[in-house]
Amino acid sequence: MGEQDNNQVFTNQLLKWYASEKRELPWRNTKDPYRIWLSEVILQQTRIQQGLPYYERFVQTFPNVHSLAEAKEEEVLRLWQGLGYYSRARNLHACARQVVEAYDGRFPESYAQLLELKGIGQYTAAAIASFAFDKAHAVVDGNVFRVLSRYFGISDDISEARSFKVFEAKANALIPSTNAANFNQAIMDFGAIQCKPKQPHCALCPLSATCFAFNKGMIGQLPVKSKKIKVRKRYFNYLVISYGEDYLMKARGEKDIWQGLYDFALLESKKSQSVVNTLEAFEKKNGFSVAHHHGPVKHVLSHQQIFAQFIGLKVQDFDTFEQLKKEFDCQVFSADQIEALPKPILIEKYLKEVVFSVDSMTKN
Repeated sequence: MGEQDNNQVFTNQLLKWYASEKRELPWRNTKDPYRIWLSEVILQQTRIQQGLPYYERFVQTFPNVHSLAEAKEEEVLRLWQGLGYYSRARNLHACARQVVEAYDGRFPESYAQLLELKGIGQYTAAAIASFAFDKAHAVVDGNVFRVLSRYFGISDDISEARSFKVFEAKANALIPSTNAANFNQAIMDFGAIQCKPKQPHCALCPLSATCFAFNKGMIGQLPVKSKKIKVRKRYFNYLVISYGEDYLMKARGEKDIWQGLYDFALLESKKSQSVVNTLEAFEKKNGFSVAHHHGPVKHVLSHQQIFAQFIGLKVQDFDTFEQLKKEFDCQVFSADQIEALPKPILIEKYLKEVVFSVDSMTKN
């Protein structure tokens, strides 16, 4: 079978499979580029089951690009809370403002112009162009890498940036000009449902007869991915400082995780340390009492492992509270105000389980 014939078999079988097996998802019933863009950004590095409630809340809270553009960043981050990769939320907000300011709230149809928008890369630009505007630009994500690598026997290392062009060129050679949206949806669904990373359903696969990896016994070897993520360990010693029913918290700055989200006064150490050792490094040794200790808690990110302990400190007088506020560059918040703040899920869990639980420190 020639390359062109093999391409045609793949495309025809894939679209036939999709017609009967596709997942029913709310963003597939619209050509609205705003909702399509929103779903794609939310689903980057997020499973559909996890992302779907977020998509629905965003659509309800910000029904169009104008309402999202007008929102405060804190509102967007709070709604995003729990999804992780918070730069996506900040880029989402910046992109909405860009679309309103540069295009009067209308997403451009051009793939090239879409790429110029904040936070929109090749995958998202191709998704919007094809799903909203029926442009024949192939999407390339992890599912596409896997399906194409296995079926066509492509051994280029997907962890290398140069390999993207190889897979993109192949996908663009396969995509039908008159049915681009369905093809892109089909290949992603096929990778997620049929050609899964582990234990793919090869015995029931309509493409198995002509699949390179299946016929060569190489399902476990493809796609090739050699680069391993180097994980950094960090030790966070949080000082949960309170005076009466008020607490000190601060927004995290740039060039680190959780930018724009709120946590507590932080003493980071190079290794795990006790409460005593932590407070020895704390200049203000007087004027407070230790109300509780929680942790260490392990919190796993893509490139980091956080080991956090929380030390609840009850301050005895207002002057000390003000000094600590200044020393740690914090702000004062009540319980209700804290609830409305965007916070890392690590902080959110701690607050619910310890501070504002039945046995909370405010009731000690």
